[in-house]
Amino acid sequence: MPFIETADSTSLFVTDWGSGPPVVFTHAWGLRSDQWTYQIPALAEAGLRCVLYDRRGHGRSDRPATGYDIDTLADDLAAVINHFDLHEATLIAHSLGSKEAIRYLTRHGDARIARLVLIGSPTPLLRRTADNPDGLDPALIDANYAAVAANVPKWCADFEAAGPYFGTSSGSSQGLIDWTIRMIVDTPLHVLLETIKVSSDVDMRAELQKIQVPALIIHGDLDASAPIELTGRKTAELIGGASLTVYPGAGHGLYASDHDTLNADLLAFINGHRP
Repeated sequence: MPFIETADSTSLFVTDWGSGPPVVFTHAWGLRSDQWTYQIPALAEAGLRCVLYDRRGHGRSDRPATGYDIDTLADDLAAVINHFDLHEATLIAHSLGSKEAIRYLTRHGDARIARLVLIGSPTPLLRRTADNPDGLDPALIDANYAAVAANVPKWCADFEAAGPYFGTSSGSSQGLIDWTIRMIVDTPLHVLLETIKVSSDVDMRAELQKIQVPALIIHGDLDASAPIELTGRKTAELIGGASLTVYPGAGHGLYASDHDTLNADLLAFINGHRP
């Protein structure tokens, strides 16, 4: 069955590939589960069961007017995990999906999760506040929000020009850039605006310190969407025992541009080794 239903009767499009120990993927802001297309063949061939879903409002899932707060998004992830009755799962999250994963663990517990991978995570907090002085200037975040609201295709082009999504990775291509932009443009504007606020403003500093499962943080050192000094390094410091792996030259979209390296690191971590 390609759809499951959440507590508020929202239908989520799900994909279930392979068999074996489960791996659950949650995707980036503005994208859909197709972003993981370069991971699924390698992981399924390695004997893993890959479970993916389109976040509410994205891709082939329902587009309700509400439910884009972090608690509901985490509850949707729980609905997927519970529907398939998954245990000892590896939770792999990218970008906004990382906040869903963290809130899932602190809201629903880790009884079903064996390990966690955060890729290009915007945690702990992007916005500068009085007690987060290293964060991004609120005026910059608000201007970014206004630019998305005004013209999504133009925002995509301008953002790519300012800080390439795939960094300087040799695996980047115009085709990958166009594919990414299509997914963002196809997402309803209301959904983009509601979820971009979650990405920039939900503070997870306290929650990260509560994570008990083994965690691997993977980040590109040219990530313009989630600058590593504000996000990846701090996240690795806050999660006890977490490992940080940095990809030189990689941007936010390393799941595609650096997929061979990423897949090898994921398999090593799932098999009990730290990259």
